[in-house]
Amino acid sequence: MKDHRLGLFSGMGMVIANMIGAGVFLSTGFMAQDLTPKQILLAWAIGALLALAGARAYAGIAQIVPSSGGEYRYLSTLVHPALGYLAGWASLLLGFSAPIAIDAVAAGAFANTLNATIDPKLFAALLILLLTGVHAIGLRFSVTAQNVLVIIKIGLVVGFMAIGLAGGHNAWPKWQPPNQSAGFPLGPFMQNLFFIAFAFSGWNAAVYAASEFKNARRDVPRAMVFGCAIVGALYLFVNWVFVANLTPEQCKVVFTYETARVTLGHLIMKNLVGEVGAACMSVLAIIAFISAVSAMTFLGPRVYAAMSRDGFLPRALQGKEGKPPLGAVILQGAIALFLVFAYRLQEVLNNVGAILTLFSALTVFSLFWIRFRRKKPIKPAFMALIAAFFYLLLSGVMLYFGFKQSPTLNLWVGASILTALIGYYITKRRVDAQNERVTIQGEAAP
Repeated sequence: MKDHRLGLFSGMGMVIANMIGAGVFLSTGFMAQDLTPKQILLAWAIGALLALAGARAYAGIAQIVPSSGGEYRYLSTLVHPALGYLAGWASLLLGFSAPIAIDAVAAGAFANTLNATIDPKLFAALLILLLTGVHAIGLRFSVTAQNVLVIIKIGLVVGFMAIGLAGGHNAWPKWQPPNQSAGFPLGPFMQNLFFIAFAFSGWNAAVYAASEFKNARRDVPRAMVFGCAIVGALYLFVNWVFVANLTPEQCKVVFTYETARVTLGHLIMKNLVGEVGAACMSVLAIIAFISAVSAMTFLGPRVYAAMSRDGFLPRALQGKEGKPPLGAVILQGAIALFLVFAYRLQEVLNNVGAILTLFSALTVFSLFWIRFRRKKPIKPAFMALIAAFFYLLLSGVMLYFGFKQSPTLNLWVGASILTALIGYYITKRRVDAQNERVTIQGEAAP
């Protein structure tokens, strides 16, 4: 019997840990140069609705396929194994390993603001090694450590929000953006909405470890929707604090984030509490990044273990029932360590964001596929279909503006998909050949 240890609280913690990062403390600084306070808050509200729609659509899929593996498992089961394979490799190289490296280096950079002797990349490497060890030891210890990190993270974000609301201004702001154009700024609005969606990314975290929930059909959907709703509410309050207390000129500090590691939260806390407040904001950022790294270190290997069980990755990555997939955990940690030292990570994320959005949209689309294209249709919940339609509509618009903004992205995405498809068919031939040998041996046996 499997040793299921994940419940609703742990699932919500995974979602919250994946969602809350530095993005919410930076994005509004860029937005304030083109959008009014009302437009900024509207954009964050739409981002919250988009994430909730995605969570509700995924909830419908999770009730049909209550298994670990996320997009890999859903697309393989409901549409075609080739799409699942593409999503699985995107998760291995882009969805988890690269963000782990990014967040670990960012945690090291904020630690450097507290102690100049700390090397950000060395800090990142040690953090990845530590959390890889934590999540390789055992499921109970792994989940307990993750839950503690999430509680600390939520406490710090709520504390920041409470200080901002109690000690800051709460009158409606009257400032205007310096780059304001006549009429509604549709282009800048949609472009910023694209980045807000990335600040909300992680709402689907629970689906990657669905098989390890006590009641996957009940708790995985609830964990996504409830966790996403909590983060959406926190994000709206945090951004109200920003627009009510900072001007566009002050918000320009985000343009020096890469070198100075100062967020809008640092400005608020320094204004209201002083240097101690700014230091506390750095601690919040470090905890936020460590929590996110921990959650991704836990979740990502479940995808690779699922691919291994299907024959698309070495069997050593499968792991044993009731225990973490040790080989997959170590593989992901090794890839993340390689990325920390080998590449300029921000450039990697700028290119992969569109691919991850694309696979989420394809996964949501699978609800319509199984409802209208299958010979024996499956009938998802009506609200799941409504949420899926809304998510696909907004995702399509966002991808359109994303590709329009970066013409070379079309070539980059196309080349990545083509390479992965070639890999799928090569791997599939090997798997089919192995299965055929097993069948022949079985028929030859007395």
